[in-house]
Amino acid sequence: MSATCTHCDHQPLHALIEFDGEMLCESCYLHETVICDCCGERVWMRDCVTDGDSTICLPCYQEDFVTCDECGRIIRVSDAVYYSENNCYYCERCYEQRKEEAIHPYGYKPKPVFYGQGTRFFGVELEVDDGGEDCDYAEQLLSITGKRMYIKHDGSLDEGFEMVTHPMTLEYHCKDFPWQELTQKAVSLGYRSHQTSTCGLHIHVSRRSLGCTDQQQEETIARILYFFEEHWNELVRFSRRNSDQLSRWAGRYGRKDDPKELISSAKRTFDRYTGVNLTNSDTIEFRIFRGTLRYQTILAALQLVDEICRAALVMSDYSIKEMSWSDFVGDLESSVCPELIEYLKSRRLYINEAVERQEEL
Repeated sequence: MSATCTHCDHQPLHALIEFDGEMLCESCYLHETVICDCCGERVWMRDCVTDGDSTICLPCYQEDFVTCDECGRIIRVSDAVYYSENNCYYCERCYEQRKEEAIHPYGYKPKPVFYGQGTRFFGVELEVDDGGEDCDYAEQLLSITGKRMYIKHDGSLDEGFEMVTHPMTLEYHCKDFPWQELTQKAVSLGYRSHQTSTCGLHIHVSRRSLGCTDQQQEETIARILYFFEEHWNELVRFSRRNSDQLSRWAGRYGRKDDPKELISSAKRTFDRYTGVNLTNSDTIEFRIFRGTLRYQTILAALQLVDEICRAALVMSDYSIKEMSWSDFVGDLESSVCPELIEYLKSRRLYINEAVERQEEL
């Protein structure tokens, strides 16, 4: 009686082929086993990873290969681009395509390009919603700013995206970056920021601008946190956020008697959803502001952050503790921060002076 294939139980017309302890007919041998394109060993098909072009046995794949999360092609780890925030690998082709896309994944982080002459740089993240996560619209906005800005998906938004600038000095933001044209175009496309419940305006400041050493930077940041806690009510009015939004996206650390005590407590908390986020290695992030598409308000927020950083850098712990809100705004120079002073007046935060408030978008 002829022997049967141990895999399909059929009696073949031709001799069986021995493989991995089993006797296989020619059909099972050809269809159920394969040669690994990496090591050249024949293995079971079930013990391989394939993309239709390449077939790699599991030991080789686990040691040296990944699959592109965009196109599904098997690539060597050394040839892949890895995004840590979304835990995805991309082949070079898909990576280049993604670089050209108008809307990048949330984890996209290009190498920063610095604009302007100075020591303190500000990166702005502005969320817009209600206009759609539309690549054509994104391209129209990017055509205004060029490579000075990029756009990312943001899962916290309903029908929008996040616009992110590269680091720029305050002067560059105010004089060279086209905030007015950009915000007007966004509004014309149907986007809103302040008039949503989802959008924020986040400002990153380079840590290196807050002191020459790590110790000096920490002392400056401690005074920034103290300023925020001591003048929380005024900053909340400035931010245009309500208490629910603040508790969810930009909470406070809690008042302490001393800046050093406050930063010690903040470092134990280490939560990014705070008014001043300390979890980034190269920047601190001011998250308290509600989004807006009124360009004067964006400049006012930038100027406020700059003034807070300046005060915290040059003043002592004692001086920052003694400074009132009136002292702070009274030292502002109209030639340096005109948008800030105008905004403070509109929010009734400038030495009892008020002007007509403009509509936020």
